[in-house]
Amino acid sequence: MTQSTTHSSSVPTLPSPKERRRLREAMDKTEKQVATAVGVTRRTVRSWETGRTTPLGRKRETYARLLAAYAAELDEKKRGKGRHRPKDPENTPAKQATTAFTEAPAPAPEPTTPPEPEPRTDSTSLKDVLPGEPSPSSRPTPSRKKPLNRRPVRTVKEDNRSRQSAQRRKEKAEAMAGAAAAEAARLTPAQAFDELYAYAAPALVRQTYLLTGRRTLAQESVERAFQLAWHRWPEVAVDADPAGWVRGAAYDHATAPWHRFRRACRHPDPFTGERDGRALRRTLLDLPPMYRRTLLLHDGLGIGLPETAAETEATTTAATNRLLHAREAVVEQLPDLGDETVLYERMRELADTVSAPAVATASAVRLASERRAKFWTRVAIAVTLLIIGATAFTVVTAPTRYEPTPAPGQRVGGVPAPKGPQKLDKQDLKLRDKLRAVPLDGPGRLLPRIP
Repeated sequence: MTQSTTHSSSVPTLPSPKERRRLREAMDKTEKQVATAVGVTRRTVRSWETGRTTPLGRKRETYARLLAAYAAELDEKKRGKGRHRPKDPENTPAKQATTAFTEAPAPAPEPTTPPEPEPRTDSTSLKDVLPGEPSPSSRPTPSRKKPLNRRPVRTVKEDNRSRQSAQRRKEKAEAMAGAAAAEAARLTPAQAFDELYAYAAPALVRQTYLLTGRRTLAQESVERAFQLAWHRWPEVAVDADPAGWVRGAAYDHATAPWHRFRRACRHPDPFTGERDGRALRRTLLDLPPMYRRTLLLHDGLGIGLPETAAETEATTTAATNRLLHAREAVVEQLPDLGDETVLYERMRELADTVSAPAVATASAVRLASERRAKFWTRVAIAVTLLIIGATAFTVVTAPTRYEPTPAPGQRVGGVPAPKGPQKLDKQDLKLRDKLRAVPLDGPGRLLPRIP
């Protein structure tokens, strides 16, 4: 007992799926390299990073130790950068000015003091600010000591990223608050599922309808995803993002390629309702399914690229390329959306305002999930009994010993084939006549005499 406890405590804990992916990308490692180090396939590593499966046994220990080594190496690099950072105890304004002049030949540094009403006519030479005492004109006051390197102006893309980060933090805080409230109220599994269904189902059915363009398929996909979530509720309840788990299941079912063989899903439904979003919706439906899904997740829902790549089971580079190609295709059809901010706002507005069919109640979804589980359980039991019965019948009727089959006939050569009745010679004819003359019951008949 002590040995097992000691062994389990020595194994490092396994981080979350998003942290696993972050550590691998921070170390600039591919999925194939990690799979080779652990001794599994590339698809298994991708499944571990998306959270669909969890490693067990020795594979878990090896994978956890590898990630711990990556984390330790990254921490060591961070500490090394901080430790080897050059320190200048005499970091005076004159030395900063000297460094700025030496590295980049630019005009004279901006004065930190307020400008004079009249423009300056004197010029400060490089000799005045080289090592030594700084010139009186460039010497800042102790109370307004500022570095010369100013922060660059933020671009539109950085503003979008910061806004997306703030939105994600807000959503995460709301999710954590909801989880804390549910834990404080000690909801039953059915009540927790109903809360999740009421929160995520209306928005999810709009997103799925925007992804497929078919109302019936969108409603069916969302209900099927929640049925699967209720069937695996112990796994979904402890997930870091239950709504994301259900969203991934709904998107997978909606974009399955076998729907094209269904008569009701061959053509998208006619566009009704809002007129402003028809052109954008028609353009989205012309994109490939994975491009459409990536664009909806990133621009429509504001999910980051790493999270989008993890949900679509692709690398961050592949997700980035899909997003860029999708945007290029949309801008080619709709030049008014050439600005990234405008496209982002239109996608968010379309994902929030598109009309979608209503979904069933949470109790009906739970009941359908239970009926489906019972049906497939009975089917599995029936198939198992059928196999057992067939095996028993085979065992009873099978022969208990080996009976060799007769060898097939073979042709014998060298023996002439009979050609009908033979012709009698004189001696045969004489013997025949003599036998006919002897009575049938005489001794000569039984013991013929040779003449």
